[in-house]
Amino acid sequence: MASRCDGVFAMVILVVIVFSGSIETCFAARHLLDTAEPAAAPPAIPAMPKLTLPPMPAIPNLMVPPLPVVPTIPTLAAPPLPAFPTIPTVTLPPMPSIPTIPIIPFLTPPPVAAP
Repeated sequence: MASRCDGVFAMVILVVIVFSGSIETCFAARHLLDTAEPAAAPPAIPAMPKLTLPPMPAIPNLMVPPLPVVPTIPTLAAPPLPAFPTIPTVTLPPMPSIPTIPIIPFLTPPPVAAP
C-alpha cells in the first residue's frame, strides 16, 4: 500500500513541476524557433532493388482417377409404435364461492400530542 501511495505522490509532484515551468519553456521554445536556422533536409533514402521471382514451373496435366462410388446404406423400416393408452378424464369438483370481504372505511388517525 505504501508503494502505491509513493507512486501517486511522485506523479503529483512531477505534474506540478511540469506545469510550473511551462511558461518559461514556451518562451524558450519560441526564442529557439525564431533564432535557429532551419534544419537541413534529410538525406534521400536509397531505393530498394526490385526483386525478380523465378519462373513458375509448368504444372503437369495429370488425369485424376475417379472417386469410388460410396455404397448407400439401406433404409430399414421402423417398427410401428405401440398404441398409446388413453388417459381417463378426471372430473373436478365445482369451485367454492369466494367470500366477500367487507370494506373497512378509512379513519383519520388521532392527532399526536406535541412533546
